[in-house]
Amino acid sequence: MSFDSLRESLSQNLAMLPGNLSNHLLITVLPLTLGILISLPLAVLAVRRPRLRYPTLTVVSIVQTIPSLALLALMVPVLVGLGYLTDRWFGWELSALGFYPTLVALTLYGMLPMLRNMVTGILGVDPALTEAGRGAGMTDWQLLCKVELPLALPVMIAGIRTATVWTVGIATLATPVGQRCLGNYIFRGLHTRDWFTVLFGCIVAAVVAIVLDLLIGALQSAAEERRRTLGWSAGIALILIATVGLLGPTMVDLLQTTRSEQVVAESDHLAAGRAPRSSDQPVIVGSKTFTEQYILAELITQLLRRRGIEADLRESLGSTVIFDGLTANEVDVYVDYTGTIWANHMQREGSAAPWRVLAEVRGWLAGEHDVRTPGVLGFENAYALAMRREQAERLGVESIADLAQHAGELKLGSDYEFLARPEWAAIKQAYGLRFAETAEYDSTFMYESIKNEEVDVISAFTTDGRIKAYNLMLLADPKHAIPPYDALLLLSPRTAGRRNAVAALRPMLDRITVGMMQQANYMVDREEDKRSVTEAARWLREQIVDK
Repeated sequence: MSFDSLRESLSQNLAMLPGNLSNHLLITVLPLTLGILISLPLAVLAVRRPRLRYPTLTVVSIVQTIPSLALLALMVPVLVGLGYLTDRWFGWELSALGFYPTLVALTLYGMLPMLRNMVTGILGVDPALTEAGRGAGMTDWQLLCKVELPLALPVMIAGIRTATVWTVGIATLATPVGQRCLGNYIFRGLHTRDWFTVLFGCIVAAVVAIVLDLLIGALQSAAEERRRTLGWSAGIALILIATVGLLGPTMVDLLQTTRSEQVVAESDHLAAGRAPRSSDQPVIVGSKTFTEQYILAELITQLLRRRGIEADLRESLGSTVIFDGLTANEVDVYVDYTGTIWANHMQREGSAAPWRVLAEVRGWLAGEHDVRTPGVLGFENAYALAMRREQAERLGVESIADLAQHAGELKLGSDYEFLARPEWAAIKQAYGLRFAETAEYDSTFMYESIKNEEVDVISAFTTDGRIKAYNLMLLADPKHAIPPYDALLLLSPRTAGRRNAVAALRPMLDRITVGMMQQANYMVDREEDKRSVTEAARWLREQIVDK
């Protein structure tokens, strides 16, 4: 990465820090608070009712067996169903993306250390002291508040301390479900090979965890040593941090709204002659988790802001999550691909002519979800199997049909979605592919794996600039098992009627060629003279609009 790109990356990271940090504190403070409020009565119940102790701790422990990212993702469909019920019964829409699934998942995930330590702390109180309290005429409530909880407090705080460090770390995984946090740095940097941004996000998250751990540790010491001054000092500091978490996101949004005109002028150098800012709500621009999606989301944001329309990015969303967000009006616009909708959402098997797939996809989106499609962007980014050119030529492989004869001796590397997608099932059925071994990677490392000869074949994306850079060969699909993947602009039901937004995005339609997209992707993915996502989007905008 060049010095100029590094400087721009640092500038962008610092500009996003108030919003990312305050939101991260929010999804740390509230789950911990809820966890304490739920765990304390459960702990008392488990102590007073020994028969309930094991079942209670077991249920809470089971949550820990679910991978944290999976738990976050599972909350989305749960809240979609719950939101349908609340809307139907009470007229209240419950958001299925972002804050609520994160709040529920992190609350559940942080309860185990708190509950266990609370139970252990209360049970660890000297029985002689509790008997003395009973002898003095104390009720169970007085005994709990004046004897058991004060003596168990150091152990209880130790559990809260552990849960806090866990929550700070796990909260970085909330990005794929649409919650803004410090994970935005990590996911964006990982998928665009911007290691400086990954490191920036990791350092800030580590600092937050260390600061909170030290402050809660001070509370624990104050409880053990009866040092009131230390306890008050640590408590006040924690209250201030909690206040930043609770109020910070709102304050940041207000400041960004107030300065939106200035931001547009500085980012696009359009201080004079731009359109007045729209008074409508900000347009939420979504992206999936690979370079092309980040660039296109940034391009959409730039085009909207040039027209004076506020736009907020919601990046690194999974394919299902972002589509559900669009249909629920929680994401307003993003770019998807006809093959993804055809296979994943419409559950169609096999393929068809590109024009037929496009027509049926557009009709299904409008009829089933009221989602509008102003048009295609002009290029196709399809799945394809790719090999190193020299290996393909040595084996005489030019198509997937040729590959089937050698697959039993080769290793396939894929992104983490491909092997579960209908396209892979269709390819295996059409060609009888049986690889000796398969491995799943983040898409960034998938290309590195074939470059370093760790795998023989990968599930490549046809617009990826690394195909040319790494001298890879895309294998032909003579049986057309893979459906067409025309890039398609999607608008949520509430955004389709915003004429100013639709007009702002119209220059994207039928203007971006495969070559343009490959070049923009490679500007970000290459190791030498690497460019930022913003620079690549600006270059693409200049090709389709400014020239």
